[in-house]
Amino acid sequence: MLHFFRVPLTILLLALSITCSHAFRKYRHPEIKSAVFLSPKFVLDQGSVVNEYYSNIDFPRGHIAIKGFNAEVVDEAGHPVPLHETYLHHWVIARYYQRLNATNPEHDDRQKNKKPDHIFVRNSGICQNNSLGQYYGLGSETRGTDSDVPDPYGIEVGNPADIPAGYEEGWLLNVHAIDTRGVEDKLGCTECRCNLYNVSKDEYGRPLRPDYIGGLGCCYDHTQCRLRDDSESAKRNLYLRYTVKWIDWDEFIVPVKIYIFDVTDTWKRLDNSTGQNSEHECHVEYNIEPCSTSGMTDIRCTDSKRISLLMPIGGYIIYGVAHQHSGGIGSTLYGEDGRVLCSSIPTYGQGKEAGNEAGYIVGMSTCYPQPGSVKINVGETLILESNYSSAQRHTGVMGLFYILVADQLPKPRLSLRVPIAKQVNKATGFLMN
Repeated sequence: MLHFFRVPLTILLLALSITCSHAFRKYRHPEIKSAVFLSPKFVLDQGSVVNEYYSNIDFPRGHIAIKGFNAEVVDEAGHPVPLHETYLHHWVIARYYQRLNATNPEHDDRQKNKKPDHIFVRNSGICQNNSLGQYYGLGSETRGTDSDVPDPYGIEVGNPADIPAGYEEGWLLNVHAIDTRGVEDKLGCTECRCNLYNVSKDEYGRPLRPDYIGGLGCCYDHTQCRLRDDSESAKRNLYLRYTVKWIDWDEFIVPVKIYIFDVTDTWKRLDNSTGQNSEHECHVEYNIEPCSTSGMTDIRCTDSKRISLLMPIGGYIIYGVAHQHSGGIGSTLYGEDGRVLCSSIPTYGQGKEAGNEAGYIVGMSTCYPQPGSVKINVGETLILESNYSSAQRHTGVMGLFYILVADQLPKPRLSLRVPIAKQVNKATGFLMN
């Protein structure tokens, strides 16, 4: 036996102590960075609507993991604007790849045999036809809804290996806001009832269906909701103030996929696959008809809309939240066996200040399951249920559900490869060969 291969126990333990100390320093949770940005200015007058798209917005650059994103409408002094003055119908943020030196992704003139100037990068959801492809998006509930991604997970963006040669990553922001100061019917304006906007065609000039009474088709950019006779012009400059949280990417972050489900999805399976070969048409919005035709309201009335969906892949849910409009009373995502995967309930405001506006949804509860406790199997049939009060009519409501899914559970951050007890000779104190 060659003795120069033997190592004294004290030296071995010292080396292991140094290695472990270095390991713990290396694997310490990275610092979460945060930055606050302002959208370009948008101008609203009483009863007016803005539905603008802003490309190449300010956003953290590099290979990072997004840990949170939230937003709110503020005035020029930076004061939060309450929903009963400016209703934030929705904001969404989308990711795209932009050819170097290209311009606006909304005006992408594609020519035959020419690569596009912009390539939109959709989330992993199942909706198609340019519907619900965003990375983040909320509405009136934005101030009171948690969007943080728990450790050690993150939404991976900016990976140079994913960005096509000759392109760079960019971000697009859509803001849809309705000014309800001085209007005749605040709820009707926020629900985009067509008679209040006096429109019969959509934003592209196409005639609306005779049975289309309210929704996004009637409250597009530059439309005007009906004002009271005593209303006067009061234009003001507003901004969407958004906060991004992120960390620099490293090998110990577990990437998550974004899925957005829509209770209005009319889909069909094309074959006997697990759902990847399916056609999905997500209509995004629908109407709630009153349960009573007598005109008397009944608080016990509930409209429950359910749909079954096939999950194309499997994984572990690490976050979930629903998106609903006024009248919403909660939404639940069920597994194939009826187990609750996540239930999200709205909070309604009770005052006048921003974040607590009476009659408006000011927050949605979120789900943060223990790692590994909520698993979805490949090809599992999920049930999405969206519940609204039907005590009165509601138009243009939504029943969306966001989940973040990890393909795998986190790996242990510290692994000692040498089983010490089995390789140390107790008599000599040397490492055995």
